Amino acid sequence: MIDPYFSRSEVSNSGLTKLKQDLSNRDQFDPTEAYAFGTLIDAMITEPDRIDWWRNLIDGQPLYGERSEKSLKDFKIAKKMFRAFNENSKASAIIKNASFQKVSIKRRSFNYGGVKFELDCRCKWDFFGHIPGDIKSTAATTQKQFMAACHYFDYFRSRSWYMDLEDTDRDIIIGISKVNQNIFFVPITRGDELYELGKKQYTELSFKWWVLNYK
Repeated sequence: MIDPYFSRSEVSNSGLTKLKQDLSNRDQFDPTEAYAFGTLIDAMITEPDRIDWWRNLIDGQPLYGERSEKSLKDFKIAKKMFRAFNENSKASAIIKNASFQKVSIKRRSFNYGGVKFELDCRCKWDFFGHIPGDIKSTAATTQKQFMAACHYFDYFRSRSWYMDLEDTDRDIIIGISKVNQNIFFVPITRGDELYELGKKQYTELSFKWWVLNYK
């Protein structure tokens, strides 16, 4: 069953990512498997009722839609990552008493180079608590590598977008390594370098979205 959230009309950070890809001349990799694996990790931590732990299923289906050696192998890796997350006292404390998969919707005003415009915006949080944020699976094995991945995949754009939809002052990205199950933390504070970088990125893409879809 498709989550009705994804059929909503408001602009999302994922929509901005797709726009950036569509406007680039670079070859685009197929994100289907990466998205499915990330969804599995998120569900294990924030929506465990979606997981059949014994039969290695999510929403009643094998990972990647079919039972294969790869889907079973990756499901087992995800279980190791889940255990590593739960055994990390800092990660557990951050999500304690948080609400999961919270949806935020808001009409927002933007100013790009003096051009003012408005967009209906949305986001869906992995966790929203005393420190809200996002959980990411990663091939990185060190904090430095994970930070580089955050820049490469525009995670700071995502976090600034989320923060500004709920007017939050703090946020955190929690990474879980698929390779060695290390846990990484990247905190973000409103006004700091990472927040400002992300805001600059989403403002530019939001302007392009507005020009292409509304003018």
